[in-house]
Amino acid sequence: MKTIIKLEELGLFVLGIYFFNQLDYAWWWFLGLILVPDLSMIGYVFGNNTGALCYNLFHHRGIAIALYLVGIYFSNSLLQLSGIMLFTHSSMDRMFGYGLKYETGFKYTHLGEIGKK
Repeated sequence: MKTIIKLEELGLFVLGIYFFNQLDYAWWWFLGLILVPDLSMIGYVFGNNTGALCYNLFHHRGIAIALYLVGIYFSNSLLQLSGIMLFTHSSMDRMFGYGLKYETGFKYTHLGEIGKK
């Protein structure tokens, strides 16, 4: 993946950390929750279609932003935290080349094929 895209994702990751810092949660929450969206990979137990759907649901930044905005609207810090963690995790994944999944298999993403070729 091109360096400029990785730098963009790094910037979005830092933005996620900034928004997390605006909430009233201890930093250990960030460290404890940053990998939670990867539990969505369990969907692959039920096949590639279900796996891709579950994975993409928890790694789509549009959903993360919507969740955060709903949290702001309802003054619900837990919804805001959830949106921030999904957003930040997705940016972190994309820095490492892990994109949204295609239904053909886990290693096929919108950023290209991952793993050994």
